[in-house]
Amino acid sequence: MLQRLYDKIIALSDTRYAVWVLGAVSFAESSFFPIPPDVVLVPMALANPAKARLYAAWCTITSVLGGLLGYAIGALLWDTVGAWLISAYGYGNSFETFRAAYAEWGAWIILIKGLTPIPYKLVTIASGFAGYDLWAFIVLSLITRGARFFLEAELLRYFGEPIRDFIEKRLTLVTTGFLGIVVLGVVLAKYAF
Repeated sequence: MLQRLYDKIIALSDTRYAVWVLGAVSFAESSFFPIPPDVVLVPMALANPAKARLYAAWCTITSVLGGLLGYAIGALLWDTVGAWLISAYGYGNSFETFRAAYAEWGAWIILIKGLTPIPYKLVTIASGFAGYDLWAFIVLSLITRGARFFLEAELLRYFGEPIRDFIEKRLTLVTTGFLGIVVLGVVLAKYAF
């Protein structure tokens, strides 16, 4: 099953829909979707190393746009959608503490959590809920998401074939490791609030 999914994403890289699928996953992940865009970005960048920077740029832009939706959910729809989403991810009880931390550490929270496997939607919704300055949120999101996606793209461009060989020979191990990192990020986020 993993091999078929990986092969489909690799094959997707050669279609005209590739950037749209990547953008949709990146946008959705920043506001409500649980799967990070790296799942699509990495195989696409491996399949087309010459387009890795383009993919990283598109992933950054759509992530920040999705972040604006997350911000709006936190700012405008907290009582309905925002609180439900945060509770669905298991963070409802400690979200007020996180909101209070924004008063003092907002910029650092956005920068650090945007680079980590902690679900970025938590940052975007919390930023809106806390009333964090919208323009600062946009700039900080561009910096942190761009740094993350461009770092991945550059590593994949530079070490492309050895990484691709490693992933293809050990797909189950790599997938398990990636899921472990995501779970670790969720657990860290739960206890960081």
